[in-house]
Amino acid sequence: MTASTRLGVGTRGLSSRALIHVSTRRKIAIDGPVASGKTSVGRGVSRRLDYRFLDTGLMYRAVAWLALERGVDPGDEESTSRLAEGASMSVSDSEDMGVIVDGVQLGAQLREAPVDRAVSLVARISRVRSALVRLQRDIAREGAIVVVGRDIGTVVLPDADVKLYLEASAEERARRRHLEVHGSEAGPGYESVLRDLERRDALDSGRVDSPLMPASNAIVLQTYGLTVDGVVDEVVRIVEAGQWA
Repeated sequence: MTASTRLGVGTRGLSSRALIHVSTRRKIAIDGPVASGKTSVGRGVSRRLDYRFLDTGLMYRAVAWLALERGVDPGDEESTSRLAEGASMSVSDSEDMGVIVDGVQLGAQLREAPVDRAVSLVARISRVRSALVRLQRDIAREGAIVVVGRDIGTVVLPDADVKLYLEASAEERARRRHLEVHGSEAGPGYESVLRDLERRDALDSGRVDSPLMPASNAIVLQTYGLTVDGVVDEVVRIVEAGQWA
């Protein structure tokens, strides 16, 4: 896989402590199951500390989208691996969290239902994971960063300075996802959303390569009933208190 990045970092508005974090290239790993809030929390933490931000899930979604676009079965290990290994991928940490794959700018397409259904199949493929992990590590080496995903603290950045794992029940996460998609926490589509989350949890936790699980030295945060800002506050407190892995 060839890659380029457009992830920038500055030092505007930082405290002296945060400046030290930037200068020493600190890495914050945030893991958690689907709809646990890790992307919103990670982006909020990156803004607060003026770190770069990388949502690794978008990279797997980009490969899933590419497979569907090319007429490849996302569960076909050989064909999907070749796509991932040969693709040119550029990742942005801008607000739209865009990904450019083989010259195509992707945004809303990555959140569409077919990609939702395909992404866990893609993420189970070891060669796909290896290709994307190499790119993720290359990006992380460029400076202070918050990286979110499902195997950041265990596989991608086992040497991360801060490792966090966000937890919430499947029911709570289904309510959040239903609110995000349909504008309400309950309704006709809730049970379908819940079943899909439970299916994806089983796939992510049960895969042989890089299963979803907290790192042994991760701080586990239960996010039930908390706002995104509340979780961001707690993560920043952990970082500034020096509770590092």
